[in-house]
Amino acid sequence: MQNFLKHFALRVTKQDSPVPGAGQVANSAGGFAWQLGDWQRLDRFLILGSEGGTYYIGERKLTVENAEAVGRCLDADGPRVVARVVEISEAGRAPKNDPALFVLAMATALGNDATRKAAFEALPKVARTGTHLFHFLAYVEGFRGWGRGLRRAVGDWYNGKSPEALAYQLVKYQARDGWSHRDALRLAHPKPATPAHGALYKWTTKPEFADEAAQAAGVPLLEAVRKAKVATDVKEIVNLVKDSRLPREALPTEWLTKAAVWEALLEDMPMEAMVRNLATMTRVGLLAKGSQASKLVTERLTDRERIRKARLHPIKLLAALVTYQQGRGMRSNSEGWEPVTKVVDALDSAFYLAFGNVEPSNKRVVLALDVSGSMGAGWVAGVHGLTPMLASAAMALVTAATEKDHEFVAFSHKLVPVTISPRQRLDDVVQAMTRIPMGGTDCALPMLWALEKKVKADVFTVFTDSETWFGSIHPSQALVQYREQTGIQAKLTVVGMTSNGFTIADPRDAGMLDVVGFDTATPQVMADFAAGRA
Repeated sequence: MQNFLKHFALRVTKQDSPVPGAGQVANSAGGFAWQLGDWQRLDRFLILGSEGGTYYIGERKLTVENAEAVGRCLDADGPRVVARVVEISEAGRAPKNDPALFVLAMATALGNDATRKAAFEALPKVARTGTHLFHFLAYVEGFRGWGRGLRRAVGDWYNGKSPEALAYQLVKYQARDGWSHRDALRLAHPKPATPAHGALYKWTTKPEFADEAAQAAGVPLLEAVRKAKVATDVKEIVNLVKDSRLPREALPTEWLTKAAVWEALLEDMPMEAMVRNLATMTRVGLLAKGSQASKLVTERLTDRERIRKARLHPIKLLAALVTYQQGRGMRSNSEGWEPVTKVVDALDSAFYLAFGNVEPSNKRVVLALDVSGSMGAGWVAGVHGLTPMLASAAMALVTAATEKDHEFVAFSHKLVPVTISPRQRLDDVVQAMTRIPMGGTDCALPMLWALEKKVKADVFTVFTDSETWFGSIHPSQALVQYREQTGIQAKLTVVGMTSNGFTIADPRDAGMLDVVGFDTATPQVMADFAAGRA
């Protein structure tokens, strides 16, 4: 008998061929998977971006593909795109705000009248700082010129702030991406909302009248900036910081080597700035074993509400943890530092707190980490050194810390032993993951392994880039086999760790779910899906 089934079968299909009639497409690795819908891809791009590219797709090509998907979404329903941008940006669900600003810039140029109106109105919600505004302006100039709508929107961004809040933005976020407040104000030319706004605009655009404008604005911060420039004593700088909330960016650099200055800055330092400057504060001697400053930093990093209000994303905490613990910068040749153990522990705790309270599903969960070659390339959300493989391990630990009944496996073209535990510190887990050998990609292995080992699982959670190609059976088919042979109606959650356009989750199967890795909402969505709450 000729075995036609080795060439065409519905139940077992090699991954280098599409499942017949399933509507699969070729992925970037030569295997077959399902194409994400444009709206799903919009979410992935908003959360993960495309900086650094992937193993198979360069940054340029990946960005173009994502932008084309965004364009199709804008054509279909532009106001919905803008609403999604605002929702993800305001909730702090993305590690970086740049993708949201990029999509908003696209909407101002490619959308219809209703879309452009919505995008301009959304600008202060998405561009919450001066740096965000400069990013937006750099993006928008790649799509359109300065028409009336853009001028009004930028003018409203400035006029919508109180004089005190605006002065803080002007002082702290002075220039970025080739843009400054002087450039933006000269192009937007807003009519000042109040005389104080007018004085602040003059202070920004006409340096020769800075002293006169500062006096007219009546904002103490501007006088503090002037005094800081001519100060000759560290006590004077400390008093200016304490009395006027003078930010670090307003201080002459020679004062930023003094522990007393950093101690004063720490009192009102925003959470993200605090995390970003942990190394510097340790290097100058402020953060040390047993110091009051270390205690204060530790208390803030273990305060869930403070982390939530600051929109402090888990990836930023993970990057800070890995960098701070090793005592040297990822890309810096500057002097190292001796990390404070309690600060390292606090950063570890803060990572979990940043996801919020997650209600467990109380199901049997297999956490499967893709450690194939493609997962070791590229950066998640543009964070240097944070590969999809390392990020997936950290993400999996959040579920492991929530779900008591869990088991870890790692896979490439074969199953790889992995011994990690939620009781381990994150930086230890990251180091352990780097020692796992990489290979091809077979995302069906977790289900096949569970069948062979008679492991009872209600949910398989696979952290992957969906570039599967190696196996003799598709992951979706392996899941069906597991269900049939065990009698357990197991589910599959696919956690996409890159912003490419593929998923191994069969969209026709209600027991399979595709989610975006390192979305702060993802752990709860996965738990709800596993428990049947959603």
